[in-house]
Order: sequence, then C-alpha cells, then structure tokens
Amino acid sequence: MKSADLYDRLERDFISENMRDNWAKYMGELEEYLSPNFKERSMGLVCDFTNEINKVYSAVFPTKEILQSIIDDGATNAMLFLHHPSIWDSRRAKLFYQMDKELLAKLRENRVSIYNLHVPLDNFSEYSTSKTLADVLDIEIEKPFKEYCGALSGVIGKTNCKTVEELHDKFSKVLGHDTSLYLYGDIAIKDGRIAIVAGGGNNIDTVSEMVENKVDVLITGISANNEDCSEVHELERKSRINVLGGTHYSTEKFACQKMCTYFEKLGLVSAFIEGEPVYEDM
Repeated sequence: MKSADLYDRLERDFISENMRDNWAKYMGELEEYLSPNFKERSMGLVCDFTNEINKVYSAVFPTKEILQSIIDDGATNAMLFLHHPSIWDSRRAKLFYQMDKELLAKLRENRVSIYNLHVPLDNFSEYSTSKTLADVLDIEIEKPFKEYCGALSGVIGKTNCKTVEELHDKFSKVLGHDTSLYLYGDIAIKDGRIAIVAGGGNNIDTVSEMVENKVDVLITGISANNEDCSEVHELERKSRINVLGGTHYSTEKFACQKMCTYFEKLGLVSAFIEGEPVYEDM
C-alpha cells in the first residue's frame, strides 16, 4: 500500500480540525527526524521514512525495546503506529522522554515510518482508549464525556458488578496485574453506573463532570496519590468518589490492539507489540 494513501485514510478517519496537541514542542532533540506536518500539529505522521507500507506494528509508547523489536524483526517498508510519540515513566523527573536517536536512524534506513494518534485515538470511537477499555470490562456504554483537546476522551456506562470491590477484582484480572482502589465512597455501585477515562483521566475536570452526571466510580490509568495529584484526591474524598487505577500503559493498550483490526481491514498485516506498565502510576 502506498504510504501516502494510508496516511490520508488515517487523517480522514480519525483527525478533525478542532483537535490539538503539543508533543513537538518537547521533541526538539529529534527535529531532524520529524515530519514538517508533525512539527506544526503534533499529530499524524511523526517520521516519514517510506513510500510503501506492507506491515504495521502497533504500540502504546516507543520505548527502546519496542523500536529494537521492529529492527530485530527485519521489517522494511513498514509503519509503527503509536498512541504516544514519546515515552511515559512516572518514576522520572520529566514524565515523558524521547525516542532513541540511533534506533530512529536505523528505522529510517529500513524504511519504517512512525505515525501517531494521541488525542484522535482518545476521542470516542470504535477504536478509542476508553471505549476499548470499557469493552474488555463488559461495560454497557451510556454516553461519551470529558472534553479534552477537541476530543471526548471518556465514557459513562453500566457494569454488572454490584460492588466496587467486585469491579476492582475484575479490573485486575482483565489487565493481568494488581490495580489500585481508593475507596472514598460507598462500596455498592449506585445503579451500576461508572465512568472510564483511560490513561491520565484522574483530574479535577473529570471529577466535576462525574458529579454533574451523578456517577461516583472512576476507572482510570494514573491514580497515584502524590503531591501533584493531592488536590483531585481531596475532591474525590469530599465528593465520595471511588477511584480505580490500572497504569497509563495497561488502560490504553486495548486501543492499540484494536487498531490492528483497523489496519487488517485495509489489507495490511498488523501486529501489536507488548510494552511494560509502570506500577508507580497507581
């Protein structure tokens, strides 16, 4: 498939004019690799390294291990699809850091482009981060909510779980590792209604919308109660909102897995590359 045709299709299917992002302002050290369009919009084509695409790899973050695995696979005329063009690590002073230059140079040599949908993949759709997380948790979606950079990044829906503890257990089983629970409200889930905002959804705006919608259980990724997040946790205590956290990576990986079906529908071989959760997120 011509790379230009795939980029155009992704643009039409996922990106709207009102969406905004700002990755490029933090990625100056990689300027020589970045496409002019990405420098302007911080979304879409990050690195324009090929004219033909025969295979698509999908990942949440472009860690050294992810990039190296593509190189080790011997991929040429391929594309790496990412939810984030930078790498998240809540254990670092700077929460995001950049792709390895030497590995980028090797991807360019091997004709492997890099494409990013951050806000556009958070926006409510069949492939979005919160929708795909709701799907694996068997949540019946009522409506999207939580405006974010021109997108609706969360969903409100109903669970069959009767208590927060039951939901917490299911959340951990689906993600494949322990998750956190901040029990600030009732154990029983009122009318089964919960809110999901995958990734970094634990903030004042999310909680305010939850209060307006009379929802008191939040499933998200980053939930740690630290100095930066003390204000939102205090609001959740006062509002009696229970918070379940499953890490940035683990709550968003289902969207990147689902995107493989998108590429396969276009006739492209596609493979999801597993990453590693940062448990300190919780």
